[in-house]
Amino acid sequence: MTIPVLHIITRLIVGGAQETVMYTAALLDKELFTVEVISGPQTGSEGSLIDETRSRGVYLTIFPRLLREISPLNDAIVLWQLYRYIRKKRFTIVHTNSSKAGILGRIAAKLAGTPIIIHTIHGWSFHDRMAPWLKNLYIILERFCAPMCSSLIVVTSQDQTKGLDHHIGKPSQYHQIRSAIPLDEFTPDNFDRGKIRLELNIPADAIVLGNVGRFSPQKNPLDWIKIAGLVAQELPECYFLLVGDGPLKQEVVNAIEEAGISKQTILTGLRRDAARMMAAMDIFMLTSLWEGLPRVIPQAMCMGLPVVCYQIDGIKEIIQQGINGYMFPAGEIRKMADTCIDLFKNKNKRETISTIGQTFARNEFNIDYMITKISNLYLMQISSLKKNHLK
Repeated sequence: MTIPVLHIITRLIVGGAQETVMYTAALLDKELFTVEVISGPQTGSEGSLIDETRSRGVYLTIFPRLLREISPLNDAIVLWQLYRYIRKKRFTIVHTNSSKAGILGRIAAKLAGTPIIIHTIHGWSFHDRMAPWLKNLYIILERFCAPMCSSLIVVTSQDQTKGLDHHIGKPSQYHQIRSAIPLDEFTPDNFDRGKIRLELNIPADAIVLGNVGRFSPQKNPLDWIKIAGLVAQELPECYFLLVGDGPLKQEVVNAIEEAGISKQTILTGLRRDAARMMAAMDIFMLTSLWEGLPRVIPQAMCMGLPVVCYQIDGIKEIIQQGINGYMFPAGEIRKMADTCIDLFKNKNKRETISTIGQTFARNEFNIDYMITKISNLYLMQISSLKKNHLK
């Protein structure tokens, strides 16, 4: 008999946490585990993983009232619905992901008597750029829910440190498991760079600065465009490739016009072929203001791209300055631009950093290794549960 496992996530948009849930549910050993996923219905300009999750053979149930926004009445209804579903299905493991689903899911699982509750922190729900009252509310809720968990999974040691600094959980609860990527999908040799550039109307010999990400305040695309404008002043032949969409789309378009780079900037809109788009780039730049550990960084590394980014949260754990990439404090626009310009002018340096970054990412972010660690954690918790019952 297989072990019944339920993953709960607030929404299955195109994003790192959501892809991790999808791959975990699809790739866990089916002879050991029967895995279901519950998600809310919201998608939006980021794109949806709902159909792709189902196409991978995952049993997915959509809870229409499981929404990202806080609503006491609606959230109470969702809590009741989750409780009834979990109690009826009698899952051995409930594994929650993201802030809303993580809070409601853990409470529902605890009320339903689920023996093993696990929560993954894909970057904490609270950060210094949110209203203090909201930050404190999330900290209180995380403190309340942590004791319900058998384990807390973090994707970076920074998240463990941050959690413990805010008195969330105990050190023994924390386990670091990287949010990995399917390496076979992020291999440069799989793609015809010239053909992709032809499709995008980018000259074959152009230098290209690129990004894949949501146009949102968190991802901070307006700083990205300011940096691109400075690069263009020094290297007018440079092209800029922005892959994504989001609520700041119009602001992005306006900023591109103001920076004077509209003729050499390509906005692809939402794409599900991130690796293919990266194959057209020469340097990858990220200007996020807060993250857990953005999977797009190791994805870019796997594609052989040197990375230039803001120095935030988990990024500090994977970038070795000047060795496998570059990072600077948020807002250091001039330094970011100068580094990109230097890399574009120095092909040998670019290739050296690319090689080191690619080797590091392919070792550290192997998806098979991630699945094995999650499976082993599940089995360890089940073994511990059995031992406790025998006492």
